[in-house]
Amino acid sequence: MTKMPLRLLFVTALLATGLGATAGTIPRDVSLAPVVKATSPAVVNISTRGRVEVQQNPIFRRFFGTPEGPVERETASLGSGVIVNAEKGHVLTNYHVIANAEEITVNLVDGREYMAEVVGSDQPSDLAVLKIDPEGLAELPFGDSDTLEVGDYVLALGNPFGLGHTVTSGIVSAKGRGSLNIGNYEDFIQTDAAINRGNSGGALVNLQGELIGINTAILGPAGGNVGIGFAIPSAMAKAVMDQILEFGEVKRGLLGVFGQELTADIAKELDLDISRGAVITQVQEDSGAAEAGLKEFDVIVEADGRPVNNFNDLRNIVGLKRPGDTVQLTLLRDGDRKKVEATLTENTQLAGSTGSPMAPRSSSLGGAEIGPIPEEHPLYGEVEGVMVTEVERGSKAAREGLQPGDIITSINRESVTSIEEAVELIEDDERYLLTVRRGAAPFFVVID
Repeated sequence: MTKMPLRLLFVTALLATGLGATAGTIPRDVSLAPVVKATSPAVVNISTRGRVEVQQNPIFRRFFGTPEGPVERETASLGSGVIVNAEKGHVLTNYHVIANAEEITVNLVDGREYMAEVVGSDQPSDLAVLKIDPEGLAELPFGDSDTLEVGDYVLALGNPFGLGHTVTSGIVSAKGRGSLNIGNYEDFIQTDAAINRGNSGGALVNLQGELIGINTAILGPAGGNVGIGFAIPSAMAKAVMDQILEFGEVKRGLLGVFGQELTADIAKELDLDISRGAVITQVQEDSGAAEAGLKEFDVIVEADGRPVNNFNDLRNIVGLKRPGDTVQLTLLRDGDRKKVEATLTENTQLAGSTGSPMAPRSSSLGGAEIGPIPEEHPLYGEVEGVMVTEVERGSKAAREGLQPGDIITSINRESVTSIEEAVELIEDDERYLLTVRRGAAPFFVVID
């Protein structure tokens, strides 16, 4: 008898059950066990031990005579990992699983135990590569996470709560999840396969037994599974891993723009009839973006042929490229569609800060009082504009997120260099598109 493909058997069983069929009508070989047996040997349990410095509580110093300054405390953590290269003993896991670890132990499903060393790690993507003794290992092949569809069946394998190898099943609930404040680069696969503490770094696999994600985070009020888990797509994980193995770190290309998600209010101010995109708030000098002619208020809608729905999409696409790579951008400028090619430069850390509100007051900007930038402000002399000194609670400005210390550099696309210019622009209109600096990155705010 010819067996049906595992995916088709699984779906057939679910449909039969939903139509009220009895248990006896479902083929006995309908099971996820073959996938589990094929993939489990490549999924490992990880335990770590380390030491971190913590600040002493002053009360303990006063009453118990403990020494001043930070003290060292032992730490321990449990997590999971995936063997992705059996020949070389490479294990892929989350950065947060092995952060601050001095000793890393890897346990296989067959009971073997190894001490692991860190090949390299990348905190922004929350990924790390370990190395163990390569003798007699199994590995998981990478699948193509870009071809995943919402509704595809997936399995999550890992070490929840330190119980040991555990398997849960579910579907892909969503793709491209970002803005979760989990990491710098967020393009998560969302799944309802149960993911709990200890699953971090484990495998999300499809029914072909391919690695399509690294389980990373959960969303739950008590830190437990509520059917919303997140995994780093295999495409991102492999790109990061390849750089770690080549360089020991990740060298990311820099486009050289600050930006934010295009909102309906900003689109209206720019006379655009689109609702998605990444609007540029600033272009860095001598960057690839500047060389390509990108400008403030440009709205990027595609990068390398992939849709850009928000600035997070653009960051993820560029973040997987190396210095010297090019990116093809499609953008809207003053309603016209343009295509440009930008060459990425080496990424560097940008510094920024905010200051304290001290200035004369003018209370006509949607409940935000403004004044000159004081000399003690860290951005004094570096930017031109006016500073928000106070925001009235419940006002339009407050609802749009303006804060004391913010620097307004333009109003309705007109540069502002003094309080007099700002007041004149405010009196001319009742709807304002503001360019605001808070630290290094500018952003847009619409007050209506």
